[in-house]
Amino acid sequence: MSGAGGSERPEPRPEERPEPRPEQRSEPRPEQPRVVPPIPALGQGGVLQELMLGAGQPPDAGISEEQRQAREEWEALEEIQSGLGGSSGAAPPPISFSEALQHFQSAELPCPRGKLRAPRRRGILAALLRRLCGPPRLRPQLRGERELALAMAQCALDDSERVHMRILQTIYRQLTRSRLGCPRYGAHWEELGFQGADPGTDLRGTGMLGLMQILFFVLDSRTLPLAREIFQLSQHETQNFPFCIMSVNITRIVIQALQEERLSRECNRRQQVIGVLNDLYAAAFLRLSRLWEQQHGTVANAAFFLKELELSTKKKPRQLLKSLEAYLSRSLRPPSPPSSSQIQFTSICDPGVELEGDS
Repeated sequence: MSGAGGSERPEPRPEERPEPRPEQRSEPRPEQPRVVPPIPALGQGGVLQELMLGAGQPPDAGISEEQRQAREEWEALEEIQSGLGGSSGAAPPPISFSEALQHFQSAELPCPRGKLRAPRRRGILAALLRRLCGPPRLRPQLRGERELALAMAQCALDDSERVHMRILQTIYRQLTRSRLGCPRYGAHWEELGFQGADPGTDLRGTGMLGLMQILFFVLDSRTLPLAREIFQLSQHETQNFPFCIMSVNITRIVIQALQEERLSRECNRRQQVIGVLNDLYAAAFLRLSRLWEQQHGTVANAAFFLKELELSTKKKPRQLLKSLEAYLSRSLRPPSPPSSSQIQFTSICDPGVELEGDS
């Protein structure tokens, strides 16, 4: 209905505007108080989880001054415990052998894999004798894996590569049974058997393959007990030796055996290269530890033992591998209760795992 003065409909007053229908009304809900457990009862992980509640909010939203101080204290404590410094303030997580290997498979390694070692030229007679009497050649489908192993041996330890640092930290934690990380440089590496405060200086000639073989040794469930036994032997009062330096020397011997095609038969039989290298490394370390115990070795005659180990690795790789298989199968058996008349003590130098062909 229009007014007397015109046809325009007047704007309704606020009190005359239609109210929303009942289904559109929303009663205000009382705000639920956010219950925060006492900080001392949460522990380190709980404090950080509590501070992260409320996705989409600013980092410090809803955080009291006491909680903020607690978070800063925990972050400072983590940085001190890890000893790594940097912006993250936390030790890198452990790494598995397969994850580390996948990294190197996809990484751009410093040298072209196909040009690592040029084949030597042989005369016709030498080539014929090698074909008749020498070791077989590696099958073509395995050459890429062989080149990957040799490329890792030429890859230097890189502080800026996170995977390299994770490998170092995992080795440290497995050997020391520590849950904490450790500084990149320091005297603690000497306790593991490196020559100085920087493990990278001891990897010349073996590169990251030297660390990868230690990583395999301390992560594989079959060889971890053996690795820890040998590590304990390396800290003997009189028969001590630098564990990691000895390990790097064993890797160097294994690399030489691969380059001289001493392992082609075994690699062809098992259809793999890196697996054979790792098992031969563990078998050689087992052999060295037995010689060390039996002959009361010291650092003074380490060169003699390494020379003997080099001959065994190159001339009798299959026997070394069988010795490792025998040791592992024996260690995996459930222990039988000793008789009351005789108790025998066994160790890694038990004659039951003597090398075949050794006298």
